[in-house]
This record gives sequence, structure tokens and C-alpha cells, in this order.
Amino acid sequence: MNLFGWLKRSKMKREIIINVERLETRVAVLENGRLEEFMVEHPEEERLVGSVFKGRIQNLENDLQAAFVDIGLKKNAFLHYWDIMPDEESLLDEDDGRRNKGRKASRLSDAEIAKRFPPGSEIVVQVTKGPISTKGPRVVANLSIPGRYLVMMPGAKDNRGVSLRGVSKKIGDAKERQRLKKILDRLPLPENVGVVVRTAGLGATARAFARDLRNLVSIWNEMQGNIRNLRTPCCIFQEPDLCERVVRDWLTEDVDAIIIDDAKSYERMREITARISRRAKSKIRRYDGDANIFDHYGLDRQLSEAFARKVPLKSGGYLVIDETEALIAVDVNTGHYKGNGSQEDAILEVNLQAVEEVARQLRLRNIGGLVVLDLIDMKSRKNQKQVCRALKDALRRDRARTNVLDISELGLLEMSRQRQDQSILSQLTSTCPYCQGHGVVKSPLAVSIEIQRKLVTLLKKAASTNKPFEPKIVIAPQVMQRLRTEDATILAELQKEYNTRLTFVSELHRHPEAFSILDAATSQVLYSQV
Repeated sequence: MNLFGWLKRSKMKREIIINVERLETRVAVLENGRLEEFMVEHPEEERLVGSVFKGRIQNLENDLQAAFVDIGLKKNAFLHYWDIMPDEESLLDEDDGRRNKGRKASRLSDAEIAKRFPPGSEIVVQVTKGPISTKGPRVVANLSIPGRYLVMMPGAKDNRGVSLRGVSKKIGDAKERQRLKKILDRLPLPENVGVVVRTAGLGATARAFARDLRNLVSIWNEMQGNIRNLRTPCCIFQEPDLCERVVRDWLTEDVDAIIIDDAKSYERMREITARISRRAKSKIRRYDGDANIFDHYGLDRQLSEAFARKVPLKSGGYLVIDETEALIAVDVNTGHYKGNGSQEDAILEVNLQAVEEVARQLRLRNIGGLVVLDLIDMKSRKNQKQVCRALKDALRRDRARTNVLDISELGLLEMSRQRQDQSILSQLTSTCPYCQGHGVVKSPLAVSIEIQRKLVTLLKKAASTNKPFEPKIVIAPQVMQRLRTEDATILAELQKEYNTRLTFVSELHRHPEAFSILDAATSQVLYSQV
């Protein structure tokens, strides 16, 4: 997709910084030195989104209007009935090379689906959304393979039954659309293969389109060979790595330079870019400084700030962003900002800054699904509409599809963002072994109370049987600190009351909530809280 074609400001300096390491490739998009986009890829992980698989239908679920397809992964892929049959109109809405969820109901009944696609039958599908949490990947049976200027769609036909030759709806200029359609009419398309012009095709020559088509046909021929020869389930086409996708999708006239720190990747990108134009090739530059390229451009600091739970605004206000299983919650706060005008004007200013930053944060973090913004309450309906418009304008630069609703009576702004893959946070983090993803652990006070409560129970039991009992309690360091200070008197009284001796042992790596109570004489574990 043309990532920057929407932006017309001429003075904006745009650079793409690429850091290539053995275990990770990072891509940062800068606008006047400010981080606006971020992507990360690990070479050891399979590139799923955009890849094409030959799979086998496992079962049909009419209640869900979906088929589950074995494509060789741990979890079966989800194929909605409306994604089995083409909806060519929707192809013209997007130009990133991936077909999106059809907007029309399936043209086949459940009985026709069962007849044409029975369990056990083979089917070729393309991944549009990677596995997230417990869900398997989302797939469609309508293939689309992106090139530099064209998207190739095997089997795509127009309403006349002829191979589709279309232009992305994002290209609005009537004269340019007409020129592109004339070029398409002269392209020698293979039988039963359609194409759509991407926004990157703006101003491209007929020769460039012909060259792009030849590359796509070569890919399609290889895919057909894999379909015939490889055993099911298998991958028949894999999306290129991140470096190659940068050249294919992001290297536009709006980009001043692509700077990369790896010599091998640099040469490969220049070779790929040379097929586009000499001018484009000159934009690929090599960084050979001693410092890490992200450090050199101040990106690690920006990433740290961007991915914090609390995100500051220019006005002095701030956002609090919480990513949950159900939705992304964003709380907007004024902080200490009072403004120079009325209170309503100050609130409007903070909310406008907030929605602009929210749009940026959604791109940076690659988070999607339902997003709820708890804005600062605005009395003026005019101001509410202005904030909504500002958010929609800021979201126009987003590669993912978005939908924004009006501000509710409760002051909440609801929106959705297309979710195609794991968020950056999910890619780079794992569940905390201490809090298990809750984000909190019990305080030393709460743990101390639990320990004392359990101790009293065990001491009373020992006293009732006249058995000598000296407890040994194993705890975390932060709990030990509490017991030595605030609770020392209480523990002394407990020893005196039950005529015993309490021994406490601190273990450095013990979970803050975990403790064990042993019999000091026998080392028998009487109670353990893990």
C-alpha cells in the first residue's frame, strides 16, 4: 500500500530507518525526526499475513457461517462463508494487496456451500489476519498478490465475466484514472487473472506496469506449480520479508530516504529498487556509524516513551492507555493544564491533542479491535463534532480500516480499527510470571495478613494437641521488610501468646505473593501459597 500518498505537505521530511539484526528487524518511519510508524519482524517466525496456503476443510459450522481449514498450523484457520465467494467491489477500496472481509452476504446457500466445499476437500486460501490469543488465523479463498503498482487477483472477474481491470478508489483524479484504465486495457493479462492499480501507480509509465505484471505472472506460475505438486497442507506463497516489503509498499515520492545499517540487506534493497527507477535507488542509503542506528536517531528513547502506559501531550495533559482482551481503553486527562481562555476552550485543546496522539499510538502499537476514548467532558455539541472530525482526519493516514462513532451521552468516543496481526506489545512481551497479566500483585501488607492468619490457624491446631511447633516461614524480600518493621511488634506478641519461636527466611526470587510455612524441626511443609 502507498503509506504516504495521502499526505501532501511538501516541507515534511520523511525517513525510514531500518535496523537489521540476526534475531530482529526493526523499521521506524520518521516525519521531521518524530516517530510515526513502527514495525518489527523476527526472522525465525513464519510470515503469515498475506501468505497463501493449500489447506483442507475440516468442518463447516453453519451457525457461525464459517468453515475451519487445516493449513498446517497449530490452530485451524477461520474462513467465513462470505469470503469463499468473491466480492470484487470491495477490492477497489483497498490497495494494500489483501482482500478484506466482504460486505455482501454469501451468494451461496448453506446447502450449496456444503456441496461445493465438503469436509475433506482441498482449498487454496490466503491469510488476512494472523492468530491472536486463542484464535486461529483468518483466511479468505480469494487470492490477491501485491506488486509494486498492481495487485494481481487470480479468478477476479468484472460484472461482464471478463478478467477484472480496475483502479483503486483512492485514486480520485478523473484524468489519471482514465489514463491508467487505458494502460490496463493494453496489458496482456493471463487467462482468469484480474488486476487492480495501487495508489503507488499514480504517474507510473506503461512500461513500469508491464514490468510489474511480468513479475506477478512469474509468481503466479510458481504458485500454480506448488498447488499441483506440494502435499496438503502446505504454504504455496510466502510474503516477502520486512525489508523487501518496505521497498514494495513504502518507497514513494513522499519518502526522502531509506537508511539501513546492514550491508547485505542494503545491497539487496538497492537491487530491488533499481528495477523501479534510478531515482528510487538513490534513496537507499547505508548507515555505518559505530552507534546502533536507532540510538543515533534517538528512536529507542522515542519508543520507550511511545509504549508507556502514560503518554504525555504537548499541553501538559496526558493519555492513559490500557490494552485489554476485550478492548483498548484510553483515558484523557488535562493534568495541570488550565489554558489561556475559558475552561471549555482548554478542554477542547486537550481533547484535540488527545485524538491526534491516539491515532498515532494506534499505528505505533499496531493495536486494533474496539477502542474507547474517555474524553474530557465537553458541553458544546459543536466542540464534540470538531473533536470527532479531528480524529477522523488523523486516521486517514492509517493503513488499517477504521470506523468512528459520535461521542456518546456519557462522553465516550467509540471507534474500531482493523486488526490484522498481533500488537507490537504482544510481539515483544510475555505474561508477567508475578501478576499473570493482571498488572498488579498483592501488597506486602495483604501478604503479611495472610501469613498471620494462616499461622494462627496452625498454632491453634498444634496447641490443641499439645505438640511442640516452631514455624519456619519462607517469604519474598519485600514481605520480609514489612515483617521486620511495621509488623515486628505483632509477631513478637504472637510468639509470646503461643509460646513458640518464629523463624523467617527471605528468598530473593520468590513471587511477592508466595509464602510457605514449615515445621522447623522436621522441615515438613504445612502450608504453601504459590
